[in-house]
Amino acid sequence: MTITLRPEQEEAIARAIESGAYENPEQVIERALELLRFEQLFHEEKDEVAEKIERAFRQFERGEWASSEESRADMERRKAAWPAEQNC
Repeated sequence: MTITLRPEQEEAIARAIESGAYENPEQVIERALELLRFEQLFHEEKDEVAEKIERAFRQFERGEWASSEESRADMERRKAAWPAEQNC
């Protein structure tokens, strides 16, 4: 497959490499595709995410909430487990 990039796209890839975050264009493209997969997953599950947010607001209104430390620890556990659950 041959892909033609616009100059601004090539510049964006070059800046990403110059930043030190990536070693070559392939790594930049792979990361971009990974983000695209995450975006697609989010789009597919946006209604579920919206419902979870609404449920959290209702819990808060009822006085049901966790401490900030508990919430952060729970979020870190969820973030660490999410890629494996999505097979990314």
